[in-house]
Amino acid sequence: MTPTVLTIAGSDSGGGAGIQADLKAVSALGCYGASAVTAVTAQNTRGVSAVHFVPPDLIRAQIDTVLDDIAVHAVKIGMVGSAAAIAAVAMSLRDCAVPVVLDPVMIAKGGDALMEDDAIPALVRDLLPLAHVLTPNLPEAARLLGGPAADTEAAAIAQGMALRALGPRHVLMKGGHAAGAHCTDILAGPGGTARFSSPRIRTRNTHGTGCALSAAIAAGLAQGLAAAEAVGRAHHWLHGAIRAADDLAVGGGNGPVHHFHALWPRRTGAAA
Repeated sequence: MTPTVLTIAGSDSGGGAGIQADLKAVSALGCYGASAVTAVTAQNTRGVSAVHFVPPDLIRAQIDTVLDDIAVHAVKIGMVGSAAAIAAVAMSLRDCAVPVVLDPVMIAKGGDALMEDDAIPALVRDLLPLAHVLTPNLPEAARLLGGPAADTEAAAIAQGMALRALGPRHVLMKGGHAAGAHCTDILAGPGGTARFSSPRIRTRNTHGTGCALSAAIAAGLAQGLAAAEAVGRAHHWLHGAIRAADDLAVGGGNGPVHHFHALWPRRTGAAA
């Protein structure tokens, strides 16, 4: 049976983030992708120009219909947008006994808000306890906890542990917003912490990195990997996708990472 990931997230018309990025990531890593759209956005590499939230009953119908027919081995949750959408997702997944990766998408890379303020308590209450792996960046972790963003590795670890106390089994504190020559992600889990570090790559083409990473982790879990193994493979894969992003060269703003960097031939003359 083909490992299958159900992604529950918003649609990015530019193809670099959201549902589109998730499906590319899980496909690149050998899984089949199904989807439930929570919002439709009009966006490109320069920003978001419009957002329309899908009615909660239609979100539930999408999830329930997929689960009624397709054997799903992991779920990835991205942009949910509103408290009503969160309640719908939580209701549909309450009896779904597969690993859930929750990426608490709140703000687009260009600064556009993708979640209503009153949705954050609902996210904490209804979805964090369902998460096998929670994947916040540093600003998202701070907002979930109601405090300042971590500015040291020790602070990131402490916040990861604090988030674990809210229900997730594992919390991956993503280091993309931290300073330094390396990007270090820290996984806090029942057995302690693990670090995953790669040299930073100088490129503006990093649109959808969080979506791609969380979807890649879900792919690993769907294939039977333990959380630390799934995170390690996803971190390495995403580093390659960022390294090849300039080769992909899509759009005039913050372009997407190259999800298929390991499968497509390199463009002639591209940097190694």
